[in-house]
Amino acid sequence: MRFRPLRASAGKPHAAESTHEVPSVMRAVVFDEPGPPSVLRVTEIPTPSPVISELLVRVVAAGVNPIDAKTRAGKGVSAEIPSYPSTLGFDFSGVVVSTPFESHPLQPGTEVFGMVPFPRTGGSYSEYVTVPSLSLARKPPSLSHAEAAGIPLAALTAWGIVVETARAHEGQRVLVHAGAGGVGHFAVQFAAYFGAHVTATASSHNLSWMRELGASVVVDYTTTRFEEAGTFDVVIDLIGNIHDDTGSRSLDVLRAGGLYINVPTGSWPGYQAAAAEAGVRATSYRVIPDGGVLATIGRLIDSGAIQVFLDGVYDFSDAARAHIELERGHTRGKTVLTVAEA
Repeated sequence: MRFRPLRASAGKPHAAESTHEVPSVMRAVVFDEPGPPSVLRVTEIPTPSPVISELLVRVVAAGVNPIDAKTRAGKGVSAEIPSYPSTLGFDFSGVVVSTPFESHPLQPGTEVFGMVPFPRTGGSYSEYVTVPSLSLARKPPSLSHAEAAGIPLAALTAWGIVVETARAHEGQRVLVHAGAGGVGHFAVQFAAYFGAHVTATASSHNLSWMRELGASVVVDYTTTRFEEAGTFDVVIDLIGNIHDDTGSRSLDVLRAGGLYINVPTGSWPGYQAAAAEAGVRATSYRVIPDGGVLATIGRLIDSGAIQVFLDGVYDFSDAARAHIELERGHTRGKTVLTVAEA
């Protein structure tokens, strides 16, 4: 393999660079067409080059999310993939290699975490990524790269739902479906942190853990109907109608004028009409890769107020196995891939 030093290209004469040598090609997990987890393979592809306000980051760990599996299978955001082979992945933790200008606050060598704009660019299942300046933040010092890689997409989604959309506050009654999942375990913590009375649905082996994260009431969905838990101001639905009519049933436990938030892509296309008929408000939510918010979340994690839980850490070459386990649907917290040494 031939190596070349990173150089500022035309239009980027003042980029700050590290002494790290960037190869012209890099390893990445790609897929040539939608299909089962077995379509994922490791190969070499051209290393991306940053433009305008982007940073080049060497990836140490990459988050694995349900949207990755959906996209790999031909759903999710697969319709927006411009060409194949394509690299999956939204979130990462790594080290800055180059910045767009010398005085940029995130200098080469800085440990960062954030999100890439996949599928507009290559995904994070790769050794290097280019990232918009506003889509990343300094990695929390208390966390490993693997732990940090499990945060951005899930935690930013949960923050947007709980803090910006539901506006969690003291005394508010919030129901979180799938509280033990990647987004769910952050949503439970954020809602409790801001004073809401949190009820979470989970399987039997996660009940005590949900209480540890701040849920006041935990419903074992394998034995109990969540309707028995009372009425709520907000339902955060991380399941939809793909299982046991969870979305439709959720409307029945909302107070008049309450808020139903549907999150998983394509999980219940008719939720808005059904909510209007039931006399409640409804919205979907899509993650916003805001580095400023991510920095705030990082400070909460460093303080110990919020935690990230890793269900599985897989080697870069085991991406297919990570997807298999994720699709079983019983993941506690987050799944990540280790891409390189710190």
